[in-house]
Amino acid sequence: MIRSRIAIIAFLFFTVISHAQSGINCLTVDSSGLYSKAFNSFEKDLFEHYNFGNDSIKTYRTFLAEVASLSLDLRKLPSDNSIQLARTFKKKSSDPNSIWVKLSEYENQEATKKTSPSTTPNQGEEEILIFNYRGGLIQCLKNNSNSDDFQNIISTLEQDGNVSTSLIAQRIYYIPDDRFKADEIKKFIAFDIYYSILMVIEKAFG
Repeated sequence: MIRSRIAIIAFLFFTVISHAQSGINCLTVDSSGLYSKAFNSFEKDLFEHYNFGNDSIKTYRTFLAEVASLSLDLRKLPSDNSIQLARTFKKKSSDPNSIWVKLSEYENQEATKKTSPSTTPNQGEEEILIFNYRGGLIQCLKNNSNSDDFQNIISTLEQDGNVSTSLIAQRIYYIPDDRFKADEIKKFIAFDIYYSILMVIEKAFG
C-alpha cells in the first residue's frame, strides 16, 4: 500500500515537472518584448489571410505548403506592422544577441571547427542574413520540443544553415499533427520562415 502511494506521488511529481518544462515560453529570452510582438503579429497576419477560423493546423500547413511550392502571395499576406518588425530585426542583425546572423559569419564558425578555409562575401555585395540556429532562442525551442523530427531538422541546420526556406517549410510540413501543433514549432515557423522572408522583401513595401 505504501509502495503504491509512493509510486503515485512520484508519477504525479514527474508529470508536473514535465508540464512545467513544456510550458516554457522561449520568447522571454528577449526582455524587450519584441519577439512576443513579432509572433503575435505573425499569427494575426496568418489567420486573417487564410480565414480558416481557429484551425491552426490547417492555417499553418497551408502557409507552409505555399512557401514550399513558391506560391505564397507576398503582396497580400504581411501587414504593415509585420513589415516594420522585420525592418527592426534587420537593423538589429549586427547586435551580439541577434537571432539573425550573417551567413558568412555562420559558415566561418563551422569552417573554423573543421579547420577549413573560411569564406567572405565579395566587396559591395549585400550580406545574406540567416536565422541563428546555434543561438539562444532556437536552442530553447529545440530543447523544449517533444518532436524528434523537429529536433533533427534543427540539428541539421546547426551544421549547415544555408538551406532554402522552401525546403525547410517542406520538412516542417510533414511533422505529425500531434507534434506539429506545439508552440515551439509555431514559433520556429514565425521567425525562421515568415520573418526571414519579410527581411528579404521589406524593401518592396516602400
